[in-house]
Amino acid sequence: MRPGRRLAIDVGKARVGLAVSDQHAILASPHSTLERLLLDENFELLFQTVDDFENLLEIYVGLPLNMQGNSTESTNDAVSFATTLAQITSVSVLLVDERLSTAISNQQLKLIGKSQKEARSTIDQMAAVAILEYAFQVESNSGEKPGMTLDDWRAAHD
Repeated sequence: MRPGRRLAIDVGKARVGLAVSDQHAILASPHSTLERLLLDENFELLFQTVDDFENLLEIYVGLPLNMQGNSTESTNDAVSFATTLAQITSVSVLLVDERLSTAISNQQLKLIGKSQKEARSTIDQMAAVAILEYAFQVESNSGEKPGMTLDDWRAAHD
């Protein structure tokens, strides 16, 4: 694994969940949840929320494909979010498949005895943790960067 902190972002219509890794890319930790409306009005909030933002190795934005691997309205929203983010930061932004991140997060909530309603503010963070852990697994197994660049996404979908 390449050393360096990473940030994972679960983009939703109402909220955006954040998770960060340690320097050694071993531990993925929930970080915070931001209201999407506030973030859309002031994207700089993201930079203010994450300590040492510019020293991140990479940012992973969850790519919500349907189970057949096709794009949805949510996919387009996440790609748009990632595009805006890539335009205003020098940190590399990669799209990472997140098809099962919310389902995994919901299962974890059930295991600890919380309903989805009780954990609204943390479900998005947990989904971001699942995105980050998946990225770790991909890199560990393949030795390659996880996900795809925005340019690769556009080339495959234009």
